[in-house]
Amino acid sequence: MRKGEAAALKWSDIELKNKTVVVKKTLDFDFPEAHEELFGDTKNDNSERILQLSNTVVADLKHHMNVIDQNKLILNEMYRHDLNLVMCRTDGRLIPKSTLFNAFSRILKRAKLPSLPIHSLRHTHAVLLLEAGATMKYVQERLGHGGIQITADVYAHISKKIEMNSIKKYESFTESLLQ
Repeated sequence: MRKGEAAALKWSDIELKNKTVVVKKTLDFDFPEAHEELFGDTKNDNSERILQLSNTVVADLKHHMNVIDQNKLILNEMYRHDLNLVMCRTDGRLIPKSTLFNAFSRILKRAKLPSLPIHSLRHTHAVLLLEAGATMKYVQERLGHGGIQITADVYAHISKKIEMNSIKKYESFTESLLQ
């Protein structure tokens, strides 16, 4: 997801039993005063989508939900129940963009990884999907790109592993023609 899409996720957008999440809004990180203006439309029509979640993500979300529920119990009416956000501060309020970016930077630093923009998670996910054999069309739909050309332009050339797998498939196919 894009950072605004992830930040706009509400618990009502997630179906843990079906392992899906509905992406339908984006968060305006400028935090306008009016509550209804916090969430806007996604980047394009294709950005509204239903994503399948892995078992690992579902387990992490269940754990996170337990933490959120504990915060709700402890803070009671001081908790922002009305927002119902998945990614939020301890009291349920919105996470500012700078806090999100700083937390990501700290995680990278602790893991002794180079500094990267948070959007690199989205790119890494796309490359790993392609390396695992996902089609370009599937990746386009999962990322919510307006068209497959956008996905192809960004990701088609990015991985040597994809290139090597393609050559191996080609060689295997042409060898089978000669038998």
